[in-house]
Parts: sequence; structure tokens; C-alpha cells
Amino acid sequence: MHLKTALKSYVQIMNKFKLVIFDWDGTVMDSVPKIVTCLQNTARQLGIAVPTVQQAKDVIGLSLAKATEALFPAHLHLNDELVAAYKAQYRELDVTPTPLFADVETVLKQLSDAGMQLAVATGKGREGIDRLLNESGLGKYFATVKCSDDAKSKPSPDMLEQILQEQGIAKRDAVMVGDSQLDMAMANAAGIACIAVSFGAHSPAQLLQHTPLCVVDSYQQLLQVLTTSLEASIYQHQTQPAL
Repeated sequence: MHLKTALKSYVQIMNKFKLVIFDWDGTVMDSVPKIVTCLQNTARQLGIAVPTVQQAKDVIGLSLAKATEALFPAHLHLNDELVAAYKAQYRELDVTPTPLFADVETVLKQLSDAGMQLAVATGKGREGIDRLLNESGLGKYFATVKCSDDAKSKPSPDMLEQILQEQGIAKRDAVMVGDSQLDMAMANAAGIACIAVSFGAHSPAQLLQHTPLCVVDSYQQLLQVLTTSLEASIYQHQTQPAL
């Protein structure tokens, strides 16, 4: 396909989204370091092999019970204890900060003001995500929030399919934004587009295996991708004076 034709097709895709669905951990909130630390400390507490940082990152996005099963397959008989210990680590014992990523609220407001519906699809439980939405003040931006208590765990498309049905949005009009291979795989399974962020659980190379529309490095880049003509951006870049 000719480059200009391909760019026009890409612009049409990128400018027509009516619904943007966000993952939470590693996408909206910088919580991956805390989750990794808590999973490792849970293993230490129960006297079992401590997972590596990457092994812990790879289960972020799964429901908690699924995550501990995947991370500690030799200790399925301890899964209830692992879940309870992790919850205690996350809620009470670990003090790793979990700030929002830079410009999150600004961009959510701008997308909302532009007429886009926003939603969350997270592996967190209902109690946890509701608490964080309230504490962060972001709850007002999201039309609906689906979590592990509502649907099958990622990478099942169940969460996304529920959101699409409830909001009355066609697959072609929705996009998933996430930081993990689970997020990308879920979007692929649901038949919707996805955009990856580079600052969460998985590297751009890992994320690109799932053919996202693009990988962005910041929320300002995400805003530009969702609201600005790609051709205009390229033209502006190409017409900058040479150094």
C-alpha cells in the first residue's frame, strides 16, 4: 500500500474512537513496583521461592487468585494463604508509593471534554479499584468500571465485551490502552484496537508482539494520538527547520 494511502487509513482509524478503555495498574497508576515488592514479600513470608521482578510483572493484570496460581504453581495448596498474605502486604505492610502517572487527570478530562466515553478494565477486585477511584478522584471520568469480580480474568475478552454491550459501542469504535501483554491479548481477543504504554509492566518489544496501533511514552503522547490528525503531526515534523 502506498505510504500516503496507509497514513490516511491510519488517521481514519485513530480519529474515530468513541470509547477509550484503560487498564489501571501500570497504565493509570504507577503501581507496578509496589505489586512486584508485595508478591516477592508474600513469597518470603510463606517461605517459598521468591519470583524475579519479571516473573512478578508477567502476572500483573490477572485476578489475584489467578496471579498467585500462575506465579506459584508448585504451591497451589497454599493459594488461599498466598492471596491473604498478598492483601496484607499491599494494604498494610508495604509503603511503596503508587502515584498516578504524569498528566493522567489532565488527559482524562480532555478526552472526556472531547466527547469520548472512558472506561476501566482491571484485574483488581471491586473493593480495591473502587477505593483507588475514590482516593484518586478519577472515578467521575469513567462511565463504567469492570474488574475481576465482574468478569473472567484477562486475557479473556469478557470484561471488554461487557463494557461494549453496556455502553452500546461497536468494536470498531473502541480502543484499549494498557501496559501489559495481557491487556493487548485481551483487546485482540475482543476484536478491538489497542494502544500500548511503555512505562508499565512490559517493554515495547514485548507489547509490539500483539500488534498495538502504537506504543506511547507519556499521556501527552496518548492524547495526541487520540485527538490529533497523524498527517498533521507528520507534516509539522517534516516542515521543522533543519538544525
